[in-house]
Amino acid sequence: MTNTHKDALFVLVKSLSKSEKRQFKLYVGRLGVNTDAKFLALFNLLDKIKHYDEKIILESGIVKKAQLSNLKAHLYKQILVSLRLNPVNQNIRVQIREQLDFATILYQKGLYKQSLKILDKVKATAIENEEKNIAYEIVELEKIIETQYITRSIPDRANELALQAKELSGHNVMTSKLSNLSLQLYGMMLKVGYVRSDEDYQKVKTYFNDHLPLYNIEDLGFREKLWLYKAYLWYSFLTQDFLSCYKYASKWVDLFYEHKDMIYLNPVFFLKGNHYLLESLFYVQYSSQFKEVLERLENTIKEKEFPSNDNINSLVFMYINANKLNLHFLEGTFEKGLYLVKIIEYGINKHRDRIDIHHVMVLYYKIACLYFGIGDNKTCIQYLKKIIENKNLKMREDLMCFARVLSLVAHYEAGMDYHLEVQLKSTYKFLLKMNDMHAVQKEMIKFLRSLGGIYPNQLKAEFQKLYTELKKYEDHPYEKRAFLYLDIISWLESHLQNKPVSQIMREKALAKSR
Repeated sequence: MTNTHKDALFVLVKSLSKSEKRQFKLYVGRLGVNTDAKFLALFNLLDKIKHYDEKIILESGIVKKAQLSNLKAHLYKQILVSLRLNPVNQNIRVQIREQLDFATILYQKGLYKQSLKILDKVKATAIENEEKNIAYEIVELEKIIETQYITRSIPDRANELALQAKELSGHNVMTSKLSNLSLQLYGMMLKVGYVRSDEDYQKVKTYFNDHLPLYNIEDLGFREKLWLYKAYLWYSFLTQDFLSCYKYASKWVDLFYEHKDMIYLNPVFFLKGNHYLLESLFYVQYSSQFKEVLERLENTIKEKEFPSNDNINSLVFMYINANKLNLHFLEGTFEKGLYLVKIIEYGINKHRDRIDIHHVMVLYYKIACLYFGIGDNKTCIQYLKKIIENKNLKMREDLMCFARVLSLVAHYEAGMDYHLEVQLKSTYKFLLKMNDMHAVQKEMIKFLRSLGGIYPNQLKAEFQKLYTELKKYEDHPYEKRAFLYLDIISWLESHLQNKPVSQIMREKALAKSR
């Protein structure tokens, strides 16, 4: 199974749909000499076998070991060429690139007039579709051709091209600065996580203000606005200002609905924007609007014009199902959410090559929370073990930390006292090592450690004491995040009021919806 994911060619072949395989064979067969080609034989073999095994390829007699690397590279290239010709992949961006290639070929043949005619037409299409990087390339090629193809209008043409180049360059520089800032903030988020102190907050704030370019919102085009909202969104996430996250995620999504053509040209950014908007609404516990946004997103995805490919399908699976789980958490309807478990398990296997391990672990954590909510603590522990035992989870240490804390609580609830002691020691060491010991986690571990010396008649008083202590942190700027990963407050209230945790959360959801 490991080899399957290591060999890029095998993964590519296995990712092809039936129609894509059929088109590849038609593409290869357009020349009769290719019918018995070695690369086609290799393609057919890779299509048949379930796991990549070089030994099987060599034993087939298709190719010798010394030639295998070159043959694989050739086959890889031929598949990509075939996919590029597929109408499914012929979006505006690809079509613009294709026309630019045609114009370049005509220029190289000395057919300047024909080349300029194509460039002028495709430049308008590029600018209209906010493809300003390609538009700049087109203008630069036009400038080269104009210096070799003398026309009477060259003085006016020179000024026109110079102004266009300057304007496009300005837009591209602004986009580059904003996208760099957005990427750096995202990197900070993955590496360091949310701010944990006033000192952390000041560092992030200073970095953001120092790197945010001066801008006039009226002068920005679609793409510059998109990167601007992304930068503000990541800054808001880092500083745990979830209302601000909601504000900029809303601006991001509204931008797409205002320019509906951009939804179909940039479906990935559209999906991500909606996901962050839903995540923000989850954090601010706004369930009624959460439902509206999720429903609108699902309706847009169902539209005939909405693109469909492997990458988009895997993102749709991930974002829709993760947020459907979040909706059940918001409403406390854990039982009703159980049907999603099989759908998610199937989807993880189907899209495994396209979903990174961190997103898979997030889905497992949500499933674990679902089972914890219905009181099935043993199944909850099984899903948490998938996260805790994962050695590759380097970029989401916060998820690992909260998975361990939830595991402690689940072990306690399941009455697995022996395991609890082992878990306590392991979790305490892990949190110290990760330097991620929040006040909420400290209080939880202190409480669970003390359980061994508490008499049953003292238990309720201890729950009350912990509840009073943790309530202080519910709105704390740097501690409140702990309650987003694990609603400890509702769990404590369920013990204090002798009600299931799902009932407590349902009552809270109903109170908020009023």
